[in-house]
Amino acid sequence: MTSRCWRWWGRSAWPWTRPLSAGSTPTPGFRHQFSTQEKTPQICVVGSGPAGFYTAQHLLKSYGAEDHRALEIPGEELPGVCSARAFVGWYNGLPENQELKPDLSCDTAVILGQGNVALDVARILLTPPEHLEKTDITKAALGVLRQSQVKTVWLVGRRGPLQVAFTIKELREMIQLPGTRPILDPVDFLGLQDRLKEVPRPRKRLTELLLRTAMEKPGPEEAARWASASRAWGLRFFRSPQQVLPSPDGRGAAGVRLAVTRLEGVGEATRAVPTGAMEDLPCGLVLSSVGYKSRPIDPSVPFDCKLGVIPNVEGRVTDVPGLYCSGWVKRGPTGVIATTMTDSFLTGQTLLQDLKAGLLPSGPRPGSAAIQALLSSRGVQPVSFSDWEKLDAEEVARGQSTGKPREKLVDPQEMLRLLGH
Repeated sequence: MTSRCWRWWGRSAWPWTRPLSAGSTPTPGFRHQFSTQEKTPQICVVGSGPAGFYTAQHLLKSYGAEDHRALEIPGEELPGVCSARAFVGWYNGLPENQELKPDLSCDTAVILGQGNVALDVARILLTPPEHLEKTDITKAALGVLRQSQVKTVWLVGRRGPLQVAFTIKELREMIQLPGTRPILDPVDFLGLQDRLKEVPRPRKRLTELLLRTAMEKPGPEEAARWASASRAWGLRFFRSPQQVLPSPDGRGAAGVRLAVTRLEGVGEATRAVPTGAMEDLPCGLVLSSVGYKSRPIDPSVPFDCKLGVIPNVEGRVTDVPGLYCSGWVKRGPTGVIATTMTDSFLTGQTLLQDLKAGLLPSGPRPGSAAIQALLSSRGVQPVSFSDWEKLDAEEVARGQSTGKPREKLVDPQEMLRLLGH
């Protein structure tokens, strides 16, 4: 499949600065796998600006969800309020997020959302900086986190423990995070044990871990660790954000006004409805992690702005023969990397089936030479895969002096200067 489609990178000269999903970056094995694939002569990598897609024989679009969903509540525009996606981009080194400058001078942060990205952000806020020194977090982000005054992080969700969107691996990492302790209200978990036989095994294991943490007395080692913890994180269930409260001078956030909710319906149809009660949760930093959405990538590609996906049937883009999609732009921003990979394999199988059935045009196309000519006519200097390898080597070399896997380049202009462009 990949030998018949072009890889298209966005506006960055540096492919790996775009995490595959917010809050996660490629592992060394993942990097190696795709580095090997991109050395295939029939695959073209173009960086430093959109190239369009005029020359590929068949195309598979899998470009994720680059926008966050807005809260659409009063106060969302206040300083001290930002999306978790932008925060993740900031500490991961995405060039477009390097101007974020989060203010971590407050003692309490509120994350609106209870998914993996929300846990990732909470983990970064609460991890002792010395534990981040040998990771590939950016130098600038590490400097800000060293000065952080944040001691408590609340993760707020509209529904209950059975509806959290994070996975057990991420939850376990948070529970075991050095120097922190979890805050879970046992009242939120009353009667939950009896309902576990109704849920799928992954959800059951996740909920059992929450139950043990909330309801059972910790072992001696865990109890000692929690007793000495200087930081804490907690889950607030059955709460829906209504307003970000301004500070007295109006120059920042002072808290979040929450509507207390209750659940109606069963199974997947369970929804949160307001009870009429309200409460205020004081904080100085608000991060929204209530979902993501894809962007339309080109006028010639159909796009459903309401759903944030490319209209498709089993990955076949509606009304555009030879164009396919996979991942979040195909089905919406749900699931983890493994889910997206499985989905991509299914779209790949669809493409191969269409090839075998003779449903796709088989005539020759001009290939990468046409892309190069198009970019040249527009005065664009593209970044090739060999250029990317030079940037990769530069990052690794910069990281070696401090014992890091790499020191990320975050300025596209610096990247281009290093390449002599």
